[in-house]
Amino acid sequence: MTRILPILFALLWFGLSCTGAAAHESQPGSMELRQLSRDRYEITWRAPIYFGRSHPARLEVPDRWQDVMPPTERMLPDSQVFRRVMSVGEAGVEGSLIRFPGLERTITDVFIRLHRLDGTIMTAVARPSKPYAQLRGERSWHVTARDYLGLGFHHILQGVDHLLFVLGLLLIVKGRMLLVRTVTAFTVAHSITLALATLGVANAPLPPLNAAIALSILFLGPEIVRSWRGETSLTIRYPWIVAFLFGLLHGFGFASGLSTTGMPKAEIPLSLLFFNVGVELGQLVFVFTAIALVRSFRILEVRWPRWVEAVPGYAVGSLGAFWAIQRTVILIGGMIL
Repeated sequence: MTRILPILFALLWFGLSCTGAAAHESQPGSMELRQLSRDRYEITWRAPIYFGRSHPARLEVPDRWQDVMPPTERMLPDSQVFRRVMSVGEAGVEGSLIRFPGLERTITDVFIRLHRLDGTIMTAVARPSKPYAQLRGERSWHVTARDYLGLGFHHILQGVDHLLFVLGLLLIVKGRMLLVRTVTAFTVAHSITLALATLGVANAPLPPLNAAIALSILFLGPEIVRSWRGETSLTIRYPWIVAFLFGLLHGFGFASGLSTTGMPKAEIPLSLLFFNVGVELGQLVFVFTAIALVRSFRILEVRWPRWVEAVPGYAVGSLGAFWAIQRTVILIGGMIL
């Protein structure tokens, strides 16, 4: 039996393991505490839009902290930004717990950064499994690296559109070496634009970017069907070219997950490196899982009706079309408003 059927099960497995069918819903949140004077801090809490709605998590600070001016709130296309200036009292912030009630019901990480007047910076991460952080000391480089590695890994595994594009490539590619070249081309391309966007050299607005990524998935749908029918095209003959070109586009999507953490310039090289490594690890886990399913079904000699072989291609094309329409409507609506 062909290798297409097992990948269908990889698609179904992945779809069931995700909590939604939209891109970038796993955007991290960020909270910055900037010391203004001995006992006064400016607090900025950026809560990402979560599946089209306000994020369910809220910021909870120690009771002894008091507002010294009315809090403000600002709505952005991808997040809500809450700003407060607070007096923390004589005890300061050392050892204080910052909590995010409601974070445990999400898939969002929150990056916390404390800027002191003496120039030192403390960073921490709150996760759904641990929706709080303690403000204490400075982290070593390997702890920071671990957090960005985890952020990249989760970002790719929760980005359904990115992995669906990879799945589309797997359905087209024939041959082990061609698969290696194709995956390598996609990796190199998105690493380039990820670095350019993170360093501020280039950028892409999120709404049109999301629509363009959906169109890249839609583009692969007909190519998968052509491959299934035994036809040929430039994409089928040279899938690594398509992987590289569209990989440049997807790199900007990956960058959106990294830029929202509000990295200080000193952390950019380290965070960029390990975030990209995390993305690659997640991508490889997906690819190897699909390959393992292919081999297992061959060993088990599972037989399926021939028409079922076409289902993955139509599924990729249909989801790409749905997202393209959905995101274009969102883009046009945003332009009108």
